[in-house]
Amino acid sequence: MTTTFPDVSISTERLVLRAFEPADIPAHIEMMNDELVTAWTSVPQPYTKEDAEEWVGRIAPAERTAGTGIVFAVNEFLTQRLVGIVHLHSTDWRILATEASYVTAPWARGEGYATESVLAVAQWLFRDQKFERIEVRTPADNTASQQVAQKIGCISEGVLRNSWIARTQTEDGGWADIRTDLIVWSLLSEDLEGVAEQMADAGGYASFTHWN
Repeated sequence: MTTTFPDVSISTERLVLRAFEPADIPAHIEMMNDELVTAWTSVPQPYTKEDAEEWVGRIAPAERTAGTGIVFAVNEFLTQRLVGIVHLHSTDWRILATEASYVTAPWARGEGYATESVLAVAQWLFRDQKFERIEVRTPADNTASQQVAQKIGCISEGVLRNSWIARTQTEDGGWADIRTDLIVWSLLSEDLEGVAEQMADAGGYASFTHWN
């Protein structure tokens, strides 16, 4: 039984999803120090050059080689700027299920890039890797992340109460931990039927996805 994802890149009309490279480090540092990323994720704060080098050089590639998931650096096709991250983790190879998380750089928000990249990964997972389920967990107040889940066809399954630690900025510019609920979403292959075409018809990106 296969227990690791292949070393693959995925292309859409606007994006290229590939493994992280050392050249991504400066943009990665800037993205991970964004206020919204700090608030909703568990990344170190401040996010340093050492943190980025550890991520690019060890943590991200180890996700794939250990069989627990795969990390994609999402890049804009025309400019090669780092748009964000799609991270598959907590993979169960017996039931062919995995959890997806995603981050978008501040400059790239509002362009549909998160939806486009997560949808492309979902298509690859279901069609090429023959997976059965993708799970997404979003903090209760992170409406932007919830909108991405809804747009790709995810179904809300329930709430994990008081199960996540988010961060809120304090008056002195620091950060304080706050507990919050997580909304659990699931995506099955049949949930994708017509999603890409509907988004394209609504004026979004084309539905073409290619992986190699």
